[in-house]
Amino acid sequence: MTAELFTRHFLGSFFLLIGILFACRALGLYARLGFSHINYGTTGSATWWNRQLFNVFRAAILLVCLLRILWPIDPWLGVIGWLYHPVVLLLGVMVLLLSFGLASYLQAYMHADWRSGIDREQAPNLLTSGPYARSRNPLFLAVILGQVGFFLSLPSVFSLICLLVGVWVIRRQALAEEAALAEHYGEPYSRYRQQVPRWL
Repeated sequence: MTAELFTRHFLGSFFLLIGILFACRALGLYARLGFSHINYGTTGSATWWNRQLFNVFRAAILLVCLLRILWPIDPWLGVIGWLYHPVVLLLGVMVLLLSFGLASYLQAYMHADWRSGIDREQAPNLLTSGPYARSRNPLFLAVILGQVGFFLSLPSVFSLICLLVGVWVIRRQALAEEAALAEHYGEPYSRYRQQVPRWL
């Protein structure tokens, strides 16, 4: 099997399993704790739009990766030929796996305090230890790393747009979540913000 064929099948399987894992984790937490860990925010708000945009691109990525297994749609994606090389494709796969490992570790570290979005009713504990002693948003960094991995494993105009929009949305969401944490925790969060950088 060539690196190109392996990567093509890997991407379809990877993003399908990521979707299943995310949905099952959210459902399992809801079944045990009795409230949703996924929060969109008020309809029409900035965080609601962030989530909608992120979901549209996530669905588009999954659809494209599954279609590529069955049909030759690469020319429609604007493949960047000089980057479409086995070494780059396999590097992208490794970066995606690293991102997945980091995200899984971070979600396990947060345990029941994991949230997707801003939870104003069941606010999580303020985490400042472990990975959160080095970055205020390590999970967002893992997601961005995954977007870089996707671009490398499918270097194209499509994946570049996904990367740029994804980073933009994540930055907007990080700012919104930090503002909500500052409002909820006050002085403890202000001290934490002074000690730990937003990213690295």
